[in-house]
Amino acid sequence: MANLRTLSDQIDASITNWMFRFGIVLLRVSVGIVFFWFGALKFFPGLSPAEDLATRTISVLTFGLIPPNVSIVVLATWECLIGIGLIFGVFMRATLLLFFLQMLGTITPIFFFPREVFTRIPYAPTLEGQYIIKNIVLISAGLVIGATVQGSVVYRALEILKELYYQLYNHLAPLVQRRMDALGLKAPGLAHILSLWVSRSRLRP
Repeated sequence: MANLRTLSDQIDASITNWMFRFGIVLLRVSVGIVFFWFGALKFFPGLSPAEDLATRTISVLTFGLIPPNVSIVVLATWECLIGIGLIFGVFMRATLLLFFLQMLGTITPIFFFPREVFTRIPYAPTLEGQYIIKNIVLISAGLVIGATVQGSVVYRALEILKELYYQLYNHLAPLVQRRMDALGLKAPGLAHILSLWVSRSRLRP
């Protein structure tokens, strides 16, 4: 039973550490793919279900100064640029600025066209309304990604944690393991102990 618990802890630590290392990257890339994909569709008339609502929203925001055939191309380019920035992790501050401005724009149809966004105001959204409301998740994802952009406090804290982890492993693990072997103790190695410590830590990227 003890061996099963140890194996379970090792598997849990491995999975948690994998998520710790790659979770933010996968989040950034997946959001980028969504933006690039949906943005690219807008270059082709009739393929994007949000095309009509998006162009009318931009028309209202610009007081009719930008015609629909121009606004849809601008929006498509905007979203593709966000997607490329997130996928490749380049120009992140500019990318996130475009991201949050775009998210702000996507909320406005709720106020401009409420009867098209809801079948029962304000609790029963239409398909277009669901398309808009799900952006709450994207906004939260953007906040998480933004918190880990190089130079932020969270980013620096994570870098310090990783450096401490590897220093502990490289310098202490061999010493402790040799001491345990000399004493004939059978216990998980220090690498596993440190992995468990990191996996249980409340500091997450």
